[in-house]
Amino acid sequence: MPEIHGCEAFRVAMPRGRRPESVLVRVVAGGTTGWGEAAVTEGSTAWADVAERMGPALIGLDWERPEDVSAVADLGGRAAAAAVDVACWDLWCRTRGLPLAHALGGTRTSLVTGTRISPEPILDTVVGRVNRAVGAGHTRVTLEVRPGWDIEPVRVVREAYPALAVVVDAGHSYTESPEHLAVLEGLDAYGLLAIERPFAADDLAAHARLQRQIGTAVGPAAGDLDTLEAAIAMEAGRVLNLRTDRFGGLTAARAAHDRAYAAGWDIWCTGTGAFGIGQAAAVALAAMPGVTLPSDVTDPAGGPVFVTPPVRSSGGVVGVPLTQPGLGHEVDEARIERLATRRMRLPA
Repeated sequence: MPEIHGCEAFRVAMPRGRRPESVLVRVVAGGTTGWGEAAVTEGSTAWADVAERMGPALIGLDWERPEDVSAVADLGGRAAAAAVDVACWDLWCRTRGLPLAHALGGTRTSLVTGTRISPEPILDTVVGRVNRAVGAGHTRVTLEVRPGWDIEPVRVVREAYPALAVVVDAGHSYTESPEHLAVLEGLDAYGLLAIERPFAADDLAAHARLQRQIGTAVGPAAGDLDTLEAAIAMEAGRVLNLRTDRFGGLTAARAAHDRAYAAGWDIWCTGTGAFGIGQAAAVALAAMPGVTLPSDVTDPAGGPVFVTPPVRSSGGVVGVPLTQPGLGHEVDEARIERLATRRMRLPA
């Protein structure tokens, strides 16, 4: 991603000051192209997963529906699997003239949006960023919290916006120590929509104990159907942040949606990557009937545009593309080629 000056939302997408990178997957068959995107994080194996294992396995694979590619997805990590899975869904839908949202079972024509606020050292800056998010029409904000930076930012935001839907993402950074539990129980007093990822991802028992102690919905970081099923059975939460990169693609994410929806959980969707392709896939996923909460599905306003039309909200609402097949957006291949640092083409 090229550097963006003066784009506040870009800071959320570039942890530790580094510019975002993605592995973009392009699947071509019969003159039709499908696209997928995997955000590159520190230590990511997405490039090797796709180039060395998943890509070669996909060439020549006999598949009738995108769900048939699940065996290929098992050859790589979930981010890479999501990129390949989304590309196959996009290709399959484009060849049949189907909007992706409809193919997944989506029923909405538009979505309300939320956004994420990264940590700031000054409380007034946090409130200012929330103010700009509310002014842009977002009806939910997610505040990143950590031990020592939790009660105070939530307090000042709640004082400024008593009715705003607020989620806190704890990033697995708390334990069941008396001090940490006191903070988590204290956050419960601020009328939050959810406390996401309070404990280690594999400690569902701790999530269940916290959920029994507080009224705020807990959101465990389920990344596969078995974990989600266990979380539902243990009553370890009531809300799911649905991301294609956590579940390894649209196929698994749709199944997770169906299970969480049937269990009565609330759901919101979050896009992945910075090039618009992952965001477009999240829009299609968020059109499904169980996605009841505002979703983080838009590109940073003011950033460069790689898909047309841009995945942008107007007054906190983003339309679901239903008149074009697949993702419903055209990808600027020429611009992406100019920015690419590595390329690999696997011929049929």
